[in-house]
Amino acid sequence: MLNEFQKKVKKFMDKNSMNNPVENRMLDLVDEIGEVAKEINKMSEYGTKQPVFKKEIAMELGDVFYSLITVANYYGVNLLTVLDLAIEKYKKRIKKGGHAGSEND
Repeated sequence: MLNEFQKKVKKFMDKNSMNNPVENRMLDLVDEIGEVAKEINKMSEYGTKQPVFKKEIAMELGDVFYSLITVANYYGVNLLTVLDLAIEKYKKRIKKGGHAGSEND
């Protein structure tokens, strides 16, 4: 069962006939992640300074979140449920002396 924010996106997409194939949703997600990277580069003046917060990053993160939800909704994956699973996986990894973000999934 989808959580509330996923239902909100589904309702919006259904109302606006936006039920694109998953390939398009995934391309949109990757594109939006690129926009986040671009904003971080701009905030750090392309790596020459510590990033300084600008409000544009919040909107780009919202776009990534929306796009991720569309992919999860396509497959009927509850993001809160899989978030809990991911946190448990990272906790176990840290207990073993690893890093939460290591590539050993």
